[in-house]
Amino acid sequence: MLGICRGRRKFLAASLTLLCIPAITWLYLFAGSLEDGKPVSLSPLESQPHSPRYTASSQRDRESLELRMREVEEENRALRRQLSLAQGRGHRRGNHSRTYSMEEGTGDSENLRAGIVAGNSSECGQQPVVEKCETIHVAIVCAGYNASRDVVTLVKSVLFHRRNPLHFHLIADSIAEQILATLFQTWMVPAVRVDFYNADELKSEVSWIPNKHYSGIYGLMKLVLTKTLPAKLERVIVLDTDITFATDIAELWAVFHKFKGQQVLGLVENQSDWYLGNLWKNHRPWPALGRGYNTGVILLLLDKLRKMKWEQMWRLTAERELMGMLSTSLADQVIHWNSPKKLRVKNKHVEFFRNLYLTFLEYDGNLLRRELFGCPSEADVNSENLQKQLSELDEDDLCYEFRRERFTVHRTHLYFLHYEYEPASDNTDVTLVAQLSMDRLQMLEAICKHWEGPISLALYLSDAEAQQFLRYAQGSEVLMGRHNVAYHIVYKEGQFYPVNLLRNVAMKHVGTPYMFLSDIDFLPMYGLYEYLRKSVIQLDLANTKKAMIVPAFETLRYRLSFPKSKAELLSMLDMGTLFTFRYHVWTKGHAPTNFAKWRTATTPYRVEWEADFEPYVVVRRDCPEYDRRFVGFGWNKVAHIMELDAQEYEFIVLPNAYMIHMPHAPSFDITKFRSNKQYRICLKTLKEEFQQDMSRRYGFAALKYLTAENNS
Repeated sequence: MLGICRGRRKFLAASLTLLCIPAITWLYLFAGSLEDGKPVSLSPLESQPHSPRYTASSQRDRESLELRMREVEEENRALRRQLSLAQGRGHRRGNHSRTYSMEEGTGDSENLRAGIVAGNSSECGQQPVVEKCETIHVAIVCAGYNASRDVVTLVKSVLFHRRNPLHFHLIADSIAEQILATLFQTWMVPAVRVDFYNADELKSEVSWIPNKHYSGIYGLMKLVLTKTLPAKLERVIVLDTDITFATDIAELWAVFHKFKGQQVLGLVENQSDWYLGNLWKNHRPWPALGRGYNTGVILLLLDKLRKMKWEQMWRLTAERELMGMLSTSLADQVIHWNSPKKLRVKNKHVEFFRNLYLTFLEYDGNLLRRELFGCPSEADVNSENLQKQLSELDEDDLCYEFRRERFTVHRTHLYFLHYEYEPASDNTDVTLVAQLSMDRLQMLEAICKHWEGPISLALYLSDAEAQQFLRYAQGSEVLMGRHNVAYHIVYKEGQFYPVNLLRNVAMKHVGTPYMFLSDIDFLPMYGLYEYLRKSVIQLDLANTKKAMIVPAFETLRYRLSFPKSKAELLSMLDMGTLFTFRYHVWTKGHAPTNFAKWRTATTPYRVEWEADFEPYVVVRRDCPEYDRRFVGFGWNKVAHIMELDAQEYEFIVLPNAYMIHMPHAPSFDITKFRSNKQYRICLKTLKEEFQQDMSRRYGFAALKYLTAENNS
């Protein structure tokens, strides 16, 4: 948790550590303690610092540097003595600064410092004012699926309080970059710029340092920010992913104005007792100045660090310390939200900050799309095009809200949970594609039991519902046992359910050659995954335009003994336990499948397109997207099947495949369709416009769709 500093131990503006390795804190005060104020002249080290081979000249430089560092060590020992005396006086005055490790659940800190909460016994002096439209630069190292979720909460808290333009510099692996690039692109927050830097390319810079911390190699990458970030960038705030801001980040940025002379880094004292070396018998932590310094929040003067040859300094120091310490071992912070169990910590301060964290966790990110008045945003082509499209709509049109939904940009968080899957090497793999909202979560476990292959799901949720889903998934052994299910969150906005946008999001992130375009309330037959892979080969889908139809059935019973074979399904049809899908309310939707022929078929057979046909199909990944103009209930699948037909796909019914629709309460959208006349009028208008668009795109061949509609 981060508040801005209040305290007797003010936010340090000295050359302290760049990373959570207090192992080298004896070096950190080096630059600030130079009496002559001149930068250190260091020769470049070899690329492999653990096995260097130096020239005579570089060896002399190294010896000179080591001599100076021994002098600094003496200065640091003096500083330790001063710190110890100051702490003793503080206790005698009754300034309770004792803290405990939150890992043990006994922390009771009177003084929460910056990096978590900078609040000691006295107020900081008046902070210098940050210019109104001055851009604040923030660097974050982020890798993987979980850290990407943490970044979102951090960014929400920053955006909530900020009054300045922001420039985020994200050092991310390929997973985090894909997730966060899409998130920021669809978030469209004014006066926010995001740049990415490839973390995978930086691994070799720090991989030679062994460490046992949960952040792994990525935690060490803060050491190379002077080399990674743009040379023209002079200063930056470095943040851990699991921080939450309680005030404007500009107050932290203003601390840079307090830096003097050769002071180049800003850090605060660590809250853990780890580096005091007294937690257990023979406890031997990395050496640190006092408690060490917390690197959850760092202020870096990059230009001065580069002039000081920071790269050589930290490498030499780490190399030296590793001779005596086999690996880095890091302490933790007092209030830190990188583990669910830390939400259960007992501490007099933690209740407020827990609630603050949970508030931003579930806060509606759409509310943060606000302009900074008086600070012009950089030109954004996507935003300008969107505004142009919206301005062309007639707000007096009774179907305006339908038309507007087509251009709504929904904030999207890809791969909300861990995803790990390599498609089969024989190029026959099939991904089940579906979309859902909160009221269909109960179907997920059942689908996972019926379909063992990869799944791509788009979930339409609010920020609060996304957290409920996360808790639901993490509490499910079935879902946690599956790493080949991709969950993509599309955040709620507007009054309609954007069904075809959701389908497109799920389709776009399919990693297999083929897709089974299903719906969340259908259970596929057992073994369908393997059957489809064999059918892909049999029907040569790789080289032909075919859509394989999986016949759809339904039951009105909430408890169903699921048929394990076609013969068993036919028996249940005859007994009235099952029915062909929507036979009693929308016969045209699936009638062309020809269920009478399917009963006795043993080989695949071709059927022709007919008006209102909307089967569930298996197609190649490169098939056309769904048309976004259709939202809520009505014509969303019909239009897609029409497009496939216009592109000359053959419709082939599979003789031994089936899926069954499970009963559920009517959706809100179908209720609106049935009760709202204007809704039905607008849907009819959109259908006509879609058919006209088809005629323009496909010419004479598309006339049959107009004729078929008129005859139906």
